Amino acid sequence: MWRRVIGDSAVRRHLWRSLSSKPTVGGGSGGGGNVTAAVDSMILRSLKEHFLEVSKMTPPPKVTPPSPFQIVKGSLEQNVPVLKRSFGKEEISLYVMRLSHVVGDDEDDDGINQLFLHVDVSKPGQADSLHFLCGLYPDALGIHSISMRPKLEDSEMLDVSTRYTGPAFEELDEKMRDAFHGFLEERGVDESLFPFLQAWLYVKDHRNLLRWFKTVGTFVNEKTASG
Repeated sequence: MWRRVIGDSAVRRHLWRSLSSKPTVGGGSGGGGNVTAAVDSMILRSLKEHFLEVSKMTPPPKVTPPSPFQIVKGSLEQNVPVLKRSFGKEEISLYVMRLSHVVGDDEDDDGINQLFLHVDVSKPGQADSLHFLCGLYPDALGIHSISMRPKLEDSEMLDVSTRYTGPAFEELDEKMRDAFHGFLEERGVDESLFPFLQAWLYVKDHRNLLRWFKTVGTFVNEKTASG
């Protein structure tokens, strides 16, 4: 249930369906205030109900990342790397986001089973870092692209670069592709990261959804109070 609510955004869809299915509140001239108050009350009630429902959901079991990766403090609340580690003089930073669910795939109740993994490899004294965009699955890691990009602040890491990013990975010859896969595996970037990153995304989605219900409710409530 927790996976369905968070992974498939069922709560958000149900909320808006429930709102749109309500009959329009009628009223004559001068009744605008009553209409607004009724709509606001309906929204606040729905937000509260869904907030309480989601807050009772049981999160997945706690999973620790493979050693020597360490969780970056504040990663659940901020746009910073999820995991970091050192490899010799290199610093490896990992960012993760979900792949969009396949449209119409209603049979998949496994939640987040495909991830986008951004791997940033930086070296001291180097202005650029080596950046990999990968697809991470329970049993495999696939490289989509490799690029050199300027070292960026954590909050800018997922911005799309306007610089040339190199050839498509599939255009490289097989020997080079295998070598790059070996490059990542040597640094511990492989499918062993999937269980932790999957659980981490569940928790992040759960927190984001609760925060969304709360902040929208606060906004609507303040608007009502000042109206």
